[in-house]
Amino acid sequence: MPLAEFTALLVLATAMSFTPGPNTTLSTALAANRGLPHAMRFVCAVPVGWSALLLLCAGGLGAMVVAAPLLRLAIKGLGIAYLLWLAWKLAHSARLAEADAAQLTVGFWQGTALQFVNIKAWLLALTIVAGWVAGRADALQRLAVVLPVMVLFAFASNLAYAATGALLRQWLAQGSRLLWFNRGMALVLALTAAWMATA
Repeated sequence: MPLAEFTALLVLATAMSFTPGPNTTLSTALAANRGLPHAMRFVCAVPVGWSALLLLCAGGLGAMVVAAPLLRLAIKGLGIAYLLWLAWKLAHSARLAEADAAQLTVGFWQGTALQFVNIKAWLLALTIVAGWVAGRADALQRLAVVLPVMVLFAFASNLAYAATGALLRQWLAQGSRLLWFNRGMALVLALTAAWMATA
């Protein structure tokens, strides 16, 4: 892969991975409410689920989803419903103990599956396949370069957001700070769901 294309891939990976979205929001919220060790299951799930999505898109699933409006609508609907449900749970957790009691959690398999209803993940996977892999004579070699780069970015961005949440954990435990933090994170999830509805 030429250096210019690889540089463009790194720029796209940085912009898409480190801007707020469902994954980074959940990584932050899980670490702030339940601690970094608990959030690591989700942090590790994101690159696994996203790389599976990328491989399936490269194998032709992305083209099928683009060509089937009902399938695309079903994926979008599931994603919106799941984000709104998570936002509701998050908005009602005011104390760390309540987060435990409400089982505010997204485990490894849930985090992996979330990538398949995350419109931002789909857009990124489809963009990368169309721009860097599909139709190229060296498609497999390109995929072998793109995949580890994107896995690294998916892990690093979610780890950074989770570490931020974990650093805020003790400060958030005082007074009603956690309630307002959780409501802010819930609002980000709800706004992401609204964006998905219009995308």
